Amino acid sequence: MLTAFLYGLGTAVPLVLGAAIGLRWTIPPRVLGGLMAFGAGTLVAAVSEELFGPAFDSMTPALAGASLLAGAAVYVLAAHLIDTRLGASAVGWALLLGAVLDGVPENVALGVSMDEGGLVLLVAIAVGNTPEAISSGAYLRTEMDMERRRGMLLWAATGVLLVLTTVGANAAAGSVGPASIAAIQAFAGGATIAVLANTLMPQAYKEGGWWVGLATALGFLVAYVLG
Repeated sequence: MLTAFLYGLGTAVPLVLGAAIGLRWTIPPRVLGGLMAFGAGTLVAAVSEELFGPAFDSMTPALAGASLLAGAAVYVLAAHLIDTRLGASAVGWALLLGAVLDGVPENVALGVSMDEGGLVLLVAIAVGNTPEAISSGAYLRTEMDMERRRGMLLWAATGVLLVLTTVGANAAAGSVGPASIAAIQAFAGGATIAVLANTLMPQAYKEGGWWVGLATALGFLVAYVLG
């Protein structure tokens, strides 16, 4: 239980610190873009190595694919709803939504798979969460003029949710069947891919410029080597 709590903190603390940075300081666009791109690279590795890969190996391709697409669809539809309501200022909310929609199933997957390691997933979530939170905090402050205290409360609540999710999933791991774990992993992979494609990577390129592909590749390499 203590290990699960520490793993949960490992994913939540970077999230809250990142939001605090974005809500407090103006990050140079190229630095922010590079951080987002690096985090995107780590998440690409996590999806293939820790989420969808194991799910695909333990499920039929049809079920794994359905779970993957379900995760992507939930994020895409929710992000589209936010976008149509908030327009150009929706990026900050979309990143917060992404932290929840991909973070909850990711942390569930982390909690139930801790006995088999999960280090790559932990690092990828932590590294991927940080630029997401920095970017969201910055956009909530600059585009929506959100006061710092309210923004921090939103992200702190998200962090607490992820810690509780990790601990709860680990406690329930003994009663969760392999098929359910695989479905959770695939769902998390789909949500993560949608966050990358719809929000994180486009915004990284917009902020960082032509060179961010290198930062993405570096993030992928770091996470892959850890695996």
